[in-house]
Amino acid sequence: MIERYTREEIGRVWSDRNRFQKWLEVELAVCRAWAKVGKIPREALRSIEQKVRIDEETLKKIKEYERVYKHEVLAFVSAIADQVGEDGRYIHLGITSSDVIDTALALQIREALEIILRDVDLILEELKRLAYQHKDTLMMGRTHGIHAEPITLGLKFAVWYDEMRRNRERILRAKGTVTYGKISGAVGTYSNVPPEVERIALEDLGLKPEPASTQIVHRDRHAELLAALAITASSLEKFATEIRHLQRTEVLEVLEPFTEGQRGSSAMPHKRNPVHSERICGLARVIRSGLIPALENVVLWHERDISHSSVERIVLPDATIALDYILNLFLEILKGLEVNRERMIRNMDLSHGLYFSSRVLVALTERGLSRDRAYDLVQRCAMESWKRGKDFKEILLEDPEVSKLISKEDLDRIFDPWDFVKHRDYIFKRVFG
Repeated sequence: MIERYTREEIGRVWSDRNRFQKWLEVELAVCRAWAKVGKIPREALRSIEQKVRIDEETLKKIKEYERVYKHEVLAFVSAIADQVGEDGRYIHLGITSSDVIDTALALQIREALEIILRDVDLILEELKRLAYQHKDTLMMGRTHGIHAEPITLGLKFAVWYDEMRRNRERILRAKGTVTYGKISGAVGTYSNVPPEVERIALEDLGLKPEPASTQIVHRDRHAELLAALAITASSLEKFATEIRHLQRTEVLEVLEPFTEGQRGSSAMPHKRNPVHSERICGLARVIRSGLIPALENVVLWHERDISHSSVERIVLPDATIALDYILNLFLEILKGLEVNRERMIRNMDLSHGLYFSSRVLVALTERGLSRDRAYDLVQRCAMESWKRGKDFKEILLEDPEVSKLISKEDLDRIFDPWDFVKHRDYIFKRVFG
């Protein structure tokens, strides 16, 4: 991911230095396991643990070896073994490249997901605060972009909270699915390394063993992870799209923050554009784009080929880094969100009270009309109200069939916008407990 969208903490997770550090942690865990089963002398283990390191000099050495070997893991092993001397022969004993790569990858993913889960928790906290703050902020609910029935802004935030909670559960499940390692050799048969070494090493690293590995940890696990990240990004795009619509000049009910000194257009000084929400929408596309390659990575030849490797070097860092970025960007938007309550009420009046049509429909059927006849009456009055730009209640009172069944006093009770949201406490209790 480019530097513009890379936050420092998660960027370090995917740095070359941290990747080789995780490889080293795996190699050391394997050495410790071999020592426990009596294969590596304790003195040799102490020497290895004291001398090996990943620093700038080591990174240069790895690159030098790789130019010759054309094999990154062998370059890494040689560079580390050089630091130890004679005892370096015990490093990488009995294992294959994927034992190191896949197990270390699980460690990197775990680090990245811990950052992302922390981001999600901060968003959940902010959404809950906003939901309660705006529990009674009445606004128009829209379907197909058209006035439907009133809701409150707090209910909208409660919807977002519930969806983000599901995303958290998905990411947490994916974290459990992907934090598997394997120290089982060339095709997973433990031909040169006993299962006991794998058990000890993976316990040391806090990972679970792949029950039936081949040369690799199977990529359906990583595909599940990318799916969880893609869904989360799509949710953020959904929320950002809503903010973009609500910030339109014709609506202007909610605005993302606009900081002092910020400028909206190089040509039009009046512009205040929802650029951060738009950026979320754009990067969500990038995150989703990693899902198809991740699904295709599930399909490998026989016990393993290397076609997945180049893909993962791009999609895993990019997806996690971009998601971390837009989660934090969305959090900034929420914290600085501007709510225009007056505009919300004014916009509700734009449709002349037509949003009460469902309540009039119910009232007419309760007074004995068939639903179809009641629907026709209400629709006829609604279309007349819209055509003439006249208040819907007045049109209903002018209609002889309607006024015969519903009095002005009845209509006054029916035309209460707060009655639409009378069960908001019930909804909040289900969402927030």
